Amino acid sequence: MRRQTSTSSSDRRIGQPSSYFRSMMSVITAVLVALGTILNFIVQGFKRMHRGYAKYQVIKYHRVPCSPLTAHRLSNNSLSGIMRKKILVLDLDETLIHSHHDGVIRPMVKPGTPSDFTIKVVIDRHPVRFSVHARPHVDYFLSIVSEWFDLVVFTASMEVYGTHVADKLDNGRGILNRRYFRQHCTMDYGGYTKDLSAIHQDLSSIFILDNSPGAYRKFPRVFGSTFYNKFVASARYIDTFMSSKRFEV
Repeated sequence: MRRQTSTSSSDRRIGQPSSYFRSMMSVITAVLVALGTILNFIVQGFKRMHRGYAKYQVIKYHRVPCSPLTAHRLSNNSLSGIMRKKILVLDLDETLIHSHHDGVIRPMVKPGTPSDFTIKVVIDRHPVRFSVHARPHVDYFLSIVSEWFDLVVFTASMEVYGTHVADKLDNGRGILNRRYFRQHCTMDYGGYTKDLSAIHQDLSSIFILDNSPGAYRKFPRVFGSTFYNKFVASARYIDTFMSSKRFEV
């Protein structure tokens, strides 16, 4: 009986390490699962940060000078008429700039945000001051596309207001000389429609940058760029589209 008891005790001692090992493995597994969960959370956080960064990433066009032959073909003074620049029609409000007058702040402007410039005009014999917020990097954008296109400003705003804004954006560069205002628009269904035929008879030579497609409802053949997708964070598609339109015939 004593020998059996001794054997049973020995079996229990032998079994104890096995139970301890299983317990340790369970703890290690739980720790690894927790670390995996934390690591996955960190990775997903970095992915969200990257998407947010890419959404507002600035893409700059490199200045590549044209060859003498190409410059000659695109020159407005060229008699060859081989190739002319396309026309880029630019809207002002909510496209190149956002503005509000004294006492009115729209939700899209964070209170206390300083304006890029202010303009003072007289409307119906009343002085009105507008605080204007330019789209980020708009000066660089205009300087680049002015080399590719003949720029035209077409806004449904009043001339007294639009002229001041266009002058500020042009900043003495002479790239926004052609301008069309409210008097060049047609009132239609409670909104203003822009007449593209006033700009150029060949509508295939016109490229439009406007936040309001309804302004061109009278031109059903005008279509939005399929290169642009508001759900795509990267602007490389717009880059490709803008480049391809320079010399498209």
